[in-house]
Amino acid sequence: MSDPDSNSNSNSSCPLGYDSSNMMPPPNQMKHPDQKYDLSIDRISSSIPRGKSDSVWVYPSPQMFYNAIKRKGGEVSELEIPTIVAIHNTVNEVTWRHVLAWEQLHKDVCPNPSLLKFRGRPTEYSPKARFNMAIGYKPPFDRHDWVVDRCGKEVRYIIDFYQGQTPTNKGASFYLDVRPALDNWQNIFDRFKMYYFTKIPAKNLQKKEALTQNTNTNTNTNTNTNTNT
Repeated sequence: MSDPDSNSNSNSSCPLGYDSSNMMPPPNQMKHPDQKYDLSIDRISSSIPRGKSDSVWVYPSPQMFYNAIKRKGGEVSELEIPTIVAIHNTVNEVTWRHVLAWEQLHKDVCPNPSLLKFRGRPTEYSPKARFNMAIGYKPPFDRHDWVVDRCGKEVRYIIDFYQGQTPTNKGASFYLDVRPALDNWQNIFDRFKMYYFTKIPAKNLQKKEALTQNTNTNTNTNTNTNTNT
């Protein structure tokens, strides 16, 4: 899932702000030649703290989203763009809340983690995704790697995005598989701990509630999420 103005071929979402480390070109707020209706150029601030700064990541405007889709050769009605942008923003907010659930394991050493950078890797399936595909599950439609700044320590997270089952008149549905990458022993240990906390409900109910309290959301988008391995 890459930001709409990155050099990735994905059409999905992530927080957006100009940053050469994320291979993002300057925002394009100009009206497209094929455009029939005006689109807002207003950008909404996310709740996601931006690493090594005092600011937050900013989402693309509807006009930026439309221009990005057209630049990649996509076809979409301008009238659909506000809904697409709303889903984009919601998915990212939910993703960040799941990252925070993992980061609760380290709240004593870093109470305020931030998102340092991200990368869309839609054509590179994660090992877990490949395993799930081998046993008959559908592949994710997108993948992101988010690098979190844990108070000076960089921690990579993998997010696999799956199309969920959409109930009638309930909006879009996505399944997000969010977990730290198996880059080091600490991340491996964290995944065992999260499995333990979430799979033994009676013994660890309070710990589970503490870890997942940041993942609750009340939106019009039916987004199913997962913080387990």
